[in-house]
Amino acid sequence: MARESTAKSETSITEHLNEMVLASSDVEAFLHELARVSARSLSEPGDEVLCGITLLRHRKAATVASSTPEAQAMDEIQYDFGDGPCMTASREQETVHIPDLEEHGLWPQYSRKVLAQGVRSILAIPFQLEGETRAALNLYSHRPGRFEGRVLDLAEDFVTQTSMALRLAVRFAHYSEAAANLKATLESRTVIDVAVGVIMAQNRCSQEEAFQLLKAASSTRNIKLHSVATAIVDSLGKGPAKTHYEG
Repeated sequence: MARESTAKSETSITEHLNEMVLASSDVEAFLHELARVSARSLSEPGDEVLCGITLLRHRKAATVASSTPEAQAMDEIQYDFGDGPCMTASREQETVHIPDLEEHGLWPQYSRKVLAQGVRSILAIPFQLEGETRAALNLYSHRPGRFEGRVLDLAEDFVTQTSMALRLAVRFAHYSEAAANLKATLESRTVIDVAVGVIMAQNRCSQEEAFQLLKAASSTRNIKLHSVATAIVDSLGKGPAKTHYEG
């Protein structure tokens, strides 16, 4: 029965995460909701867990989402010192568990500053992402030993499930960005093609000759080719050239 309950719980979390991906307008919105869901899932009445998500790109770390402003502040403390549990978890792709900051020897300056904020235990778990992007889920508690035993296992299982949803969100973002870039390219190309057609009609020249005239005007005026083409099309008084595109 316990296994059945756990399986149902995992299925419910996975379904909720997938719904979050589909409902979110972008990856950032998904990550903020993910931070809040993570904090709610691991918190207990009177024992709140703080959650932040660290993203590591080009060796620079940043908190891209947090459950509360306090969680954001805890993440940013380590960036001031250039290292810490969350950055290590992201960079090394390994879980960093600090049961009690008062008894922890690494990052002494960082530890003192976080302890001054009342935080006693930290758990940082890396997401399993694709490519060079690294990220970690950062959990903070005001109680020592908060992330031991079953809670640690639960958090790692949660991140495993979350990683799949996050990879999906990143892929969606990539495809959306690619579609937007393609649409912009097609629209830019349409304006240039229309302008070339106008020059051909006005000068009774070939397509190549018209394009060279357009390039020459762009170079002489030190204006982008697209801007020169847009001015030519707008001078017709028919409104901007439109591309029929379905993305």
